[in-house]
Amino acid sequence: MNSENQDQGNSFGLYILLGAILGAITGAGAGYLLSQRNEEGEGLQLTAGDGIKLGGSIITLLRQVSSLGK
Repeated sequence: MNSENQDQGNSFGLYILLGAILGAITGAGAGYLLSQRNEEGEGLQLTAGDGIKLGGSIITLLRQVSSLGK
Protein backbone atom coordinates (compact mmCIF):
# COMPACT_ATOMS: atom_id res chain seq x y z
CA MET A 1 0.00 0.00 0.00
CA ASN A 2 1.55 3.29 -1.00
CA SER A 3 1.52 6.41 1.13
CA GLU A 4 -1.22 8.16 -0.92
CA ASN A 5 -3.70 5.33 -0.32
CA GLN A 6 -2.72 5.23 3.34
CA ASP A 7 -3.32 8.99 3.67
CA GLN A 8 -6.75 8.60 2.06
CA GLY A 9 -7.60 5.83 4.53
CA ASN A 10 -6.55 7.98 7.46
CA SER A 11 -8.60 10.92 6.15
CA PHE A 12 -11.63 8.67 5.69
CA GLY A 13 -11.48 7.52 9.30
CA LEU A 14 -10.98 11.08 10.50
CA TYR A 15 -14.05 12.28 8.58
CA ILE A 16 -16.16 9.45 9.99
CA LEU A 17 -15.01 10.23 13.52
CA LEU A 18 -15.60 13.97 13.09
CA GLY A 19 -19.08 13.35 11.67
CA ALA A 20 -19.93 11.01 14.55
CA ILE A 21 -18.80 13.56 17.14
CA LEU A 22 -20.72 16.41 15.48
CA GLY A 23 -23.81 14.22 15.18
CA ALA A 24 -23.63 13.23 18.84
CA ILE A 25 -23.25 16.85 19.95
CA THR A 26 -26.14 17.94 17.74
CA GLY A 27 -28.35 15.10 18.97
CA ALA A 28 -27.54 15.82 22.59
CA GLY A 29 -28.35 19.49 22.05
CA ALA A 30 -31.68 18.64 20.45
CA GLY A 31 -32.51 16.29 23.31
CA TYR A 32 -31.64 18.97 25.85
CA LEU A 33 -33.86 21.54 24.12
CA LEU A 34 -36.76 19.09 23.94
CA SER A 35 -36.40 18.20 27.62
CA GLN A 36 -36.34 21.89 28.58
CA ARG A 37 -39.48 22.46 26.55
CA ASN A 38 -41.14 19.48 28.21
CA GLU A 39 -40.23 20.75 31.69
CA GLU A 40 -41.89 24.07 30.86
CA GLY A 41 -45.12 22.15 30.26
CA GLU A 42 -45.27 22.63 26.50
CA GLY A 43 -44.88 18.97 25.61
CA LEU A 44 -43.92 17.58 22.22
CA GLN A 45 -46.60 17.93 19.56
CA LEU A 46 -45.18 16.50 16.35
CA THR A 47 -47.60 16.23 13.44
CA ALA A 48 -47.06 14.33 10.22
CA GLY A 49 -46.41 17.61 8.42
CA ASP A 50 -43.77 18.56 10.98
CA GLY A 51 -42.09 15.20 10.52
CA ILE A 52 -41.99 15.67 6.75
CA LYS A 53 -40.52 19.18 7.14
CA LEU A 54 -37.89 17.86 9.55
CA GLY A 55 -36.97 15.00 7.23
CA GLY A 56 -36.67 17.38 4.29
CA SER A 57 -34.43 19.67 6.32
CA ILE A 58 -32.16 16.77 7.25
CA ILE A 59 -31.88 15.67 3.62
CA THR A 60 -31.07 19.26 2.57
CA LEU A 61 -28.39 19.48 5.25
CA LEU A 62 -26.79 16.20 4.11
CA ARG A 63 -26.77 17.39 0.49
CA GLN A 64 -25.06 20.63 1.50
CA VAL A 65 -22.44 18.74 3.51
CA SER A 66 -21.76 16.36 0.62
CA SER A 67 -21.23 19.29 -1.77
CA LEU A 68 -18.68 21.03 0.48
CA GLY A 69 -15.68 19.49 -1.27
CA LYS A 70 -16.80 20.24 -4.81
